[in-house]
Amino acid sequence: MSIRVDSNLKRNFDALCDDFGLSNTAALIIFMKAVVRERKIPFEIKSESEARKREIHNEGVEAFSEIRKMAEQGAFPDLTLEEINEEIRLARNGK
Repeated sequence: MSIRVDSNLKRNFDALCDDFGLSNTAALIIFMKAVVRERKIPFEIKSESEARKREIHNEGVEAFSEIRKMAEQGAFPDLTLEEINEEIRLARNGK
């Protein structure tokens, strides 16, 4: 097998393998065996956009939880918790 790799990446990979006491070939064989054994890539691969989507979602859930706590404590006397939940339901349905 032969592959083309950026020279800087190869230099960094070779140095790290050397720190591990492995050749770059041994490291790649270990990786390939793990892929075959596990039948998956042994680490998560994701785009930054997906990570950002999760971050935005988590921020939204956190904000929602905080608003819910405030509503339960009476911070929004003009709306009941049920009314707030109804507003959220309508927003989710695009109305």
